[in-house]
Amino acid sequence: MRMNLLFAIDDNVSTQLMTCLYSIVKNTPNEKFDAYVIQKDKLKSTAEIESFCGKIGVNYHAIIVDPKIFADAPTTDRYPETIYYRLLAHEYLPKSVNRILYLDVDILVINSLKQLYNKQLGDNLYAASSHSGLTNNMTEQFNKLRLGNYEAESYYNSGVLLMNLDAIRETVKATDIFDYIKENSLTLFLPDQDVLNALYGNKIVKVPDELYNYDARMSSIYNLLGDGKWDLDWVIDNTVILHFCGRDKPWKREYNSRYAGLYKHYAHRASMLINEKIMEN
Repeated sequence: MRMNLLFAIDDNVSTQLMTCLYSIVKNTPNEKFDAYVIQKDKLKSTAEIESFCGKIGVNYHAIIVDPKIFADAPTTDRYPETIYYRLLAHEYLPKSVNRILYLDVDILVINSLKQLYNKQLGDNLYAASSHSGLTNNMTEQFNKLRLGNYEAESYYNSGVLLMNLDAIRETVKATDIFDYIKENSLTLFLPDQDVLNALYGNKIVKVPDELYNYDARMSSIYNLLGDGKWDLDWVIDNTVILHFCGRDKPWKREYNSRYAGLYKHYAHRASMLINEKIMEN
């Protein structure tokens, strides 16, 4: 079985896409991958991405969105068309694809994705992680009150989403999403993530963030939550997805957090392969 991966990017982060893909392939051995990349217009770096994917054995699929899908969507500077891409991915992915893992590109995969990808979802739409343990119960209650979804177990981060596309195609409708944003625009802080939680939060299987959506900014808090066990060695051995959330990004020269060196190592290796300075085993 092939693993289907989903990304939504523009030309500003094509290099980060390749770093992320490199980390996936190196740390999920003996698997084959199809990468579907949603884009508004054909990426200028398409030839480079296709060449890179060929070198690491990934099938690259460019998904150019049909603007007709968004004809009735509320769009402003705060709500650009791109916020709908992952929520409506099922509208433009091939019908033959029934499961896919969406990932933000500010991610490193440092252990195998296999267990997450094969997670049983039943009739649920998604699997995702919550960072609620890193905040507090008041924040959780506030989000439930703000979004009006009291049945949801938690407030989920949308940067890592395992999608049950067969169930999503039956349940998730563009008109519901557009109407919700029109009616609640003043209370939405993170539009697509808020919509995900408000409309579908009770159809999400929760997976542990320390494994599948580790917020790289919060290493000291994770260590406290794990009673000192979730230290650097534990993360390297156990965490699958390391997510560089927030404005500070690891590809910037000034970034120097605990996991800066790890990211820069993968970025360097991917760059060498892009430039054909090394041959991969």
